[in-house]
Amino acid sequence: MSENRKPTLAVVGATGAVGSVMLGILSEREDVWGEIRLVASARSAGKVLQVRGEDVVVQALSPEVFDGVDVAMFDVPDEVSAEWAPVAVSRGAVAVDNSAAFRSDPEVPLVVPEVNGAQARDRPKGIIANPNCTTLTMMDALGALHDTWQLTELVVASYQAASGAGQPGVDRLYDEIEVVAGQRELGQTSGDTAAAIEGKLGADSPFPAHLVLNVVPVAGSLKDGGWTSEELKVRNESRKILGIPDLKVSATCVRVPVQTTHSLAVHATFAKEITVEEARAALEAAPSVEVRDDVANGVFPTPAGTVGGDPTVVGRLRQALDFPNTLDLFVCGDNLRKGAALNTAQIAELVAREFTA
Repeated sequence: MSENRKPTLAVVGATGAVGSVMLGILSEREDVWGEIRLVASARSAGKVLQVRGEDVVVQALSPEVFDGVDVAMFDVPDEVSAEWAPVAVSRGAVAVDNSAAFRSDPEVPLVVPEVNGAQARDRPKGIIANPNCTTLTMMDALGALHDTWQLTELVVASYQAASGAGQPGVDRLYDEIEVVAGQRELGQTSGDTAAAIEGKLGADSPFPAHLVLNVVPVAGSLKDGGWTSEELKVRNESRKILGIPDLKVSATCVRVPVQTTHSLAVHATFAKEITVEEARAALEAAPSVEVRDDVANGVFPTPAGTVGGDPTVVGRLRQALDFPNTLDLFVCGDNLRKGAALNTAQIAELVAREFTA
């Protein structure tokens, strides 16, 4: 595909929560693109957004908008990607999709550039999938460890931010905060906070229970066996990205009252003996991982200390007391950046290099 030119990029879903972050990322990173087209639904067409310091008019999603496009990044709902990514491919573009529409397709690579970037070139359908933000939060760290010690088992508890449910999730969290602000008596009796919130906001919510002053042990839709879609994504996507089809995985996904940045408590077992010191050295050497692991001096990962940054932040490294070859660690990652927009942009940049390689 080497043509020694800057390729044309289309950003589909440019006006959404992840799309907005994407425009900032495209303006911050090395400029590998020629023209950048911004695309959204018909109701958003005509809006003017800034990217790379320039005003760009948003175009309505249509087949013709992909004419002359080399790479199309999709930050839209599953059903929109399922319909329009193949259209973009039919018009000559490589589609990089941030939805769940193609992640389980064996003919669509599921790519984290720091872990399995070479797979981006093997795309029989012309589509490359971006993993779920929860899985992505830990992939850079686990990939760095798996390379040497071979991951065999993974037990994960996630602490997922409200923004994982999109802008409606963020709006609901802040609306709930406004309801309970100044009412210190709430939370003392079962049901009193829920009643106060529903009385003001109604029962319609992106979450199955109120999030403020609470944690909700259900993230995603309910599937067979009592598992949720988020938990199954952690299992299936970890296996696919790391290339371990028989990896043993168990996940519990929990929604917490944090605006942005997912956190995970990870219990990882390896085929080879691994020490905390060896793991720390490997993580410190990984290009997209930042180690914060000095609890005695107040240094450890938190969502508030991670949000807005690109690295995966890792800490609380411990040798599991009762499990051989096993580490426990805590990981944080901005779910709108590395968990979505940044990784999608990095995948697209891999494709862009094919035009100048």
